[in-house]
Amino acid sequence: MLRQWVFAPIVHYRLFHNFVRQDFTGQFAGSFGGMVWLFITPIVNILIYSFVFSVVFRAPMPVEYGNTPFVIFLMMGYLPWFAFGDAMGRASTLLLEKAPLITKIMFPVQIIPGVGTIVPYMVHGIALALFLVYLLTQGYFNLMWLWLPVIFALQFLFTMGLVAILSALCVFLRDIQQIVSLTLTSWFFLTPIVYPISLIPVEYQPWLLFNPMHSFVDSYRELILLGNFPMTSVLIIVPVSLFTYCFGGWVFMRIRHAFGDVL
Repeated sequence: MLRQWVFAPIVHYRLFHNFVRQDFTGQFAGSFGGMVWLFITPIVNILIYSFVFSVVFRAPMPVEYGNTPFVIFLMMGYLPWFAFGDAMGRASTLLLEKAPLITKIMFPVQIIPGVGTIVPYMVHGIALALFLVYLLTQGYFNLMWLWLPVIFALQFLFTMGLVAILSALCVFLRDIQQIVSLTLTSWFFLTPIVYPISLIPVEYQPWLLFNPMHSFVDSYRELILLGNFPMTSVLIIVPVSLFTYCFGGWVFMRIRHAFGDVL
């Protein structure tokens, strides 16, 4: 089952590619602004959070980041989260939207979580790449940036595993859609994205080690802004990402045969 899960996008490449292209272009169908909204939404959110936390609450920047503007510090956490949050938000409806296909024809349903994950990561990966180009012109480049594709790939695997579980369970329990929305909101504010970790009481900071997204955000900031290799974070996200990806695939493959009966 895991072999079918891992190699599904390769074995069924043409079908996978068509689904990805359809979902990617479908986001802009009938939209006057088109891809412009992909940049307007995060920019507006970042400006709002920057104003609230840097001007109103005056959140102190961590000493190790020196004179790094708060907006840059914020974006290095918000952009990776935006890809993760978008994929998770869509997970609950992935199989429900494909119900006519699942119930009427035979096709490799295991490619759907991959499609539902790769499209948000493609969209927001473009925004992250453009921001890195800007940082390059500001003199932030260092050789540690070469590790960014590895961190990005691990985050993708972590997200895909969760998307597989959520999309499969939502076929049987529709209430999960509301639970996912509440969980994402809580998860976002429990992760030091819009505020530095220094604002969290010292006695609670070790609990962040149980939050994988904190390790991902910390990895991006250390690699890009500090030029350090985040050893502690990497030791957490590597096993967590691989386990979540494999476990999510196993759960999905175990119950996929019941999708047609329920949908």
